[in-house]
Amino acid sequence: MIYVLLAFLLATLSVLGWAIWQYTGLRRRLEAYIQALHSTARDEISITDLSHDQKGLEDLSNAVKSLFVAQQAQTAAMDTEREKLATVLETMTDGVLIADVDGRIHFANPAAGKLFECETATGRTVAEVVRHHQLIEAWQKCRQTSEAQDETIELPTRRQFLRLVVVPDRHTGGSLLLVQDLTRLRRLETVRRDFISNLSHELRTPLASLKALTETLQEGALDDPPAARHFLERIETEVDALSQMVAELLELSRIESGQVPLSLRKITPVKLIQSASERMRAQAERAGLTLAVEYPASLPKVQADLPRLEQVLVNLIHNAIKFTRPGGKVRLSAEVEGDFVRFAVQDTGSGIPADDLPRIFERFYKADGARSGSGTGLGLSISRHLVEAHGGRIWTESVEGKGSTFYFTIPTSQK
Repeated sequence: MIYVLLAFLLATLSVLGWAIWQYTGLRRRLEAYIQALHSTARDEISITDLSHDQKGLEDLSNAVKSLFVAQQAQTAAMDTEREKLATVLETMTDGVLIADVDGRIHFANPAAGKLFECETATGRTVAEVVRHHQLIEAWQKCRQTSEAQDETIELPTRRQFLRLVVVPDRHTGGSLLLVQDLTRLRRLETVRRDFISNLSHELRTPLASLKALTETLQEGALDDPPAARHFLERIETEVDALSQMVAELLELSRIESGQVPLSLRKITPVKLIQSASERMRAQAERAGLTLAVEYPASLPKVQADLPRLEQVLVNLIHNAIKFTRPGGKVRLSAEVEGDFVRFAVQDTGSGIPADDLPRIFERFYKADGARSGSGTGLGLSISRHLVEAHGGRIWTESVEGKGSTFYFTIPTSQK
């Protein structure tokens, strides 16, 4: 019996020793695996280096490895989406500001810095960056009510219209501010409204004249041949003016839509200047003006459509003659400016008010001093489109009462 007990005791001790040995080994492997997990969390080793199918820990190690791989895939996907969002925010023209609950800006895209003329917005408060009481009040109201706010303001000193949309972040207490520059849109609305108004004004005068002349003829002027002939000549004049207006409108529409292809070829600027000046010299002399032409001995050839470019010069010279008093001077010149030839038409006329300068190339737009004169108000608009179609630009410098100078550039021929 004693032998049996001794054998049982020895067996029990053996099993217990084996169990302790297994437990010690498993614990050692588990501690090593835990240390490896900590190293992975600290980015000291890669997930791909993390061992799996560990003896005694197969299910745990494989599950952890799968979890890490899935988390890595999700992180990569989030990074991709974050990069896409960052690209959108960096390139969008609307300004974006993200502020925390204290009103301190944590993010600002380049457009926001440009709109508010602030190089570094991050870390500053909304009030410091926005600097306009109406926009600040809209942001504060959004914080107080937790409701989105929409405010549009005009900045007269910068001739700018801004729209601010403030959206609350109900989770963090912060806010997102979206700023849109509506200046161009407002300007287009103004141009459209003025176009309709000016077109109506331009049509009303000849139509009223035609109606009055027709009624006069109907009331008995037809029985007086000399008077009838006079009225018919005036009717013809008004019809010609309307025909010219319609023709210029159609031409402008075709030019703007690209339906008037330019026949570009190498031309000599001197030939262009001489041709335009000769066409307008008689008109200048009838107006009692001196038409001077100045240009250097040699000018590079330009790539241009000669008839169209001559039309631009004639338009500018015609305007200069029309608004210059007898005894004045109109000067036509050209010179090299980089890869362009710059043409200039300078007069000693009445000049253009500063407020009208930004708009004189609009369709039908006329400065106050030109409203009583003849013309459709389309010449400068047509000239602008023709110059831009050549790859150049047109602009003017003027001081009211001291004359004006119209400039335009045309690329030189590179071959």
